[in-house]
Amino acid sequence: MKYFKFEDSDFDVSRICLGCMSFGKQKAMYEWTLNDDDAYNIISYSLNKGINFFDTANGYSDGESEKLLGKAIKKYTNRDKVIIASKVYFNEGHLKKEAIRREIEKTLLNLDTSYLDIYYIHRFDYSTPIYETMYTLNDLVKEGKVRALGASSMWGYQFNDYQQLALDNHFKKFSYMQNQYNLLYREEEREMNPICKKWNVKLVPFSPLAMGRLSRASWFSSSKRCESDKVAMAKYDVCKDEDIKIVKRVEELALKHDTTMSTIALAWLFKKGITAPIVGITKTKYLDDAVNSLEFSLSEEEENYLEELYTAHNVTSVLKEPK
Repeated sequence: MKYFKFEDSDFDVSRICLGCMSFGKQKAMYEWTLNDDDAYNIISYSLNKGINFFDTANGYSDGESEKLLGKAIKKYTNRDKVIIASKVYFNEGHLKKEAIRREIEKTLLNLDTSYLDIYYIHRFDYSTPIYETMYTLNDLVKEGKVRALGASSMWGYQFNDYQQLALDNHFKKFSYMQNQYNLLYREEEREMNPICKKWNVKLVPFSPLAMGRLSRASWFSSSKRCESDKVAMAKYDVCKDEDIKIVKRVEELALKHDTTMSTIALAWLFKKGITAPIVGITKTKYLDDAVNSLEFSLSEEEENYLEELYTAHNVTSVLKEPK
């Protein structure tokens, strides 16, 4: 495992983050989520592989993901040995002061912890002044309930506005950006990734394998997720005819190097300068692929070969301003 430093501390954080959206009661959010025993097995396995970075959200399976992660941490390790991130937005009140205050208490209770290492705003809130949101988040940091702040998918100018306001008011700035970024969706290279570099913000992308599309040679599979996940279908299937050509190139390089497609796709992300991909998995063997990607290096020629067929995509995951 490879690591990066957390904030200004000496704490080593794994450069693979385990995404916990897969955990929780089936049909509370998706039909393919894992039960407690299977989720515990994956969390235990990830800890044994050196992964100590976990990502969840208040809206994942109605809070069941947070609860399950909290129990697993208690069962397998000590709280101060891991980095736990959660999110706020998809809740009543979105990012208003009272909503953030209410949701952080619920999240801490669910996780059975007194603090979060990273608290993300899950989306941009058009209904709340950004000053109100940043002031409230800054207070949580001052109170010791949150150690660092992050943001997720939004327009680049919106993220820049948050950062500039924080700077101007001596508030805690965002240190992490959790955006959708992979070989099949590279729109973040236009503005968001450069803006993050400007503010020295770490990239921790979600959907690094395009919800499975970059991990197998065939576009579709018989998995419950592939057959039922309408969110994944909306994000990726509309560009299938163009993007399957990129998938085939990932397969070609995986065969050439006798490795997996997941390893190739994740190695490409590391080549682009990300800090830690958020890998949501339902089987432990996929964690091995993620860890192996840390040791795999693509040549510049291979990097270009994977990129050259990309075409512009419609922006997804970013909320549009209400009419």
